Amino acid sequence: MRIYLLLALLSTSFFSFAQEINSTESKVAFEIGNMKINTVEGSFSGMEGELFFDPLSLEDCFFQVCIDAKSVKTGSDKRDEHLRNEDFFYTEVHPLICFDSEEVRKGEGADFLVIGTLNLRGVERKVEIPFRFENKTFVGTLELSRLDYAVGEDTGTFMVDDELIITITCVLK
Repeated sequence: MRIYLLLALLSTSFFSFAQEINSTESKVAFEIGNMKINTVEGSFSGMEGELFFDPLSLEDCFFQVCIDAKSVKTGSDKRDEHLRNEDFFYTEVHPLICFDSEEVRKGEGADFLVIGTLNLRGVERKVEIPFRFENKTFVGTLELSRLDYAVGEDTGTFMVDDELIITITCVLK
């Protein structure tokens, strides 16, 4: 019986403090339509912040995470530079894209849902991110409207779709 109690204490002690993000393994990937026939894939790196996740105590959980907007990579240096300018991410003025959670709750099946505020290009909007947690890794996917965040407002939706799919992979150390 003591061994079970010790194992239970050890397993919960992993979650008893803010967990550290492995910035080199974590990333935010995105896909967006281009000219209605192509899909542009890209990613951001440089994820940092604080989080606490305990699946047994969801009311105590929080995520305060930012990524470096200048780290955008799409496989085209020219496109990446364009995405960094004032037409899109305006990284000179808005160097970080941040998420601050308000609530974490059980989702469908073995998944979870985090609700919070996404700050992108100085625009704050509430989002819900369904995610799963396995092997020290959070993986969540959501759809966003780029126009809701004033990203590429002068670019029509033929050249660049409004809706994009984002996949967040956050790995703990």
